Amino acid sequence: MARYYRYKLPPWARRCIFVIERVTLPILIFQLIRTIFFPTTFDLILLGILVGILISFYLKWI
Repeated sequence: MARYYRYKLPPWARRCIFVIERVTLPILIFQLIRTIFFPTTFDLILLGILVGILISFYLKWI
């Protein structure tokens, strides 16, 4: 399996990854609050996707 190095990407792609990494946590917190007050299936799926993205950034998979 090939290793993924974010620093070998073009500058525009690296910038996109850095922006996504920074905005994931505030969006996750907002989505968690929204899910607590208005739980729907879509909100739970979106919350799960955001948690997965945040974990993948934390563990340096992306």
